[in-house]
Amino acid sequence: MPTSVFITGSEGFIGSHLVSYLLEKGYKVKALVLYNSFNQVGWLSEIHPHPKLEIISGDIRDPFLIESCAQEVEAIIHLAALISIPHSYDTPASYVKTNVEGTLNVLEAAKRAGGIKVLTVSSSEVYGSAQYTPIDESHPLVAQSPYSASKIAAEKLTESYYYAFRLPTCIVRPFNTYGPRQSLRAIIPKIITHLLEEKELKLGNVYPTRDFVYVQDTVRAIEEMMLSDRCVGKAINIATGREISIKELVKVVALKLGREEVSIASEACSTRPKDSEVNRLLGTYAYLNSLTGWKPAYDLEKGIKETVKWFKNHSNDSSYQFHL
Repeated sequence: MPTSVFITGSEGFIGSHLVSYLLEKGYKVKALVLYNSFNQVGWLSEIHPHPKLEIISGDIRDPFLIESCAQEVEAIIHLAALISIPHSYDTPASYVKTNVEGTLNVLEAAKRAGGIKVLTVSSSEVYGSAQYTPIDESHPLVAQSPYSASKIAAEKLTESYYYAFRLPTCIVRPFNTYGPRQSLRAIIPKIITHLLEEKELKLGNVYPTRDFVYVQDTVRAIEEMMLSDRCVGKAINIATGREISIKELVKVVALKLGREEVSIASEACSTRPKDSEVNRLLGTYAYLNSLTGWKPAYDLEKGIKETVKWFKNHSNDSSYQFHL
């Protein structure tokens, strides 16, 4: 059982929740944050200092640094990535350098360190729009954006290190994770903050459906995959088995805020290219449940309630807008 973990992308939304969760469970955590001249550590500022937390500033694209970080740990959870899908249309090369080459650096460091277990955190975007539902792990992978292509490539590199070098790896495919600390670019924080400020809600296509997973369920699933030898060599969904359209999601959030009517205006810049839109994502967690017993503890209404409460409490705090 691992007691010391190296986490990349630790300062971000999911990463910071994972660091907090593992520290509470008694793990020793080595956390990589993207170096910046302001010495900011993102959401880890709410956790640091902690006697079992070591923060390292650097860049996932630096193979020498990653090899150094992989020393004296028993597992690596690799979250560092460029995640904005719209931005990937404009700067695809940066997604290859960070998401693909960064993953290669992690895998090679784990191999050189003697075969450390690696969990590569991918995305449900690798499936593209659902060809059947619920989406299981056998669903075809379809790169409908440069972002999803980079995540598929990262998955395949991870898979290759399992087969070629017997590196104990696991590919984690979370569906749409949401919760406190999430970037305002994400759909649920965007809806909440605009409705709190009573601004006109401008969205792109409101008809695609998504399977939303509360962040505490996501981090708990990641830990269970890390602990289970049955997950080695596999790609595994984290999902709820429930889908909701963006239009219906707005209604759920509005009700939690006491708003009965909300007008939605179209925002062209938030609309994906026609053939790039993922129209439906509905996953199944049956495989994860069979391997670890995991099931979601939060339904959408409970998770939205917790998320709304957090954003209300931080509505006057500019720090919640910071997201590397």
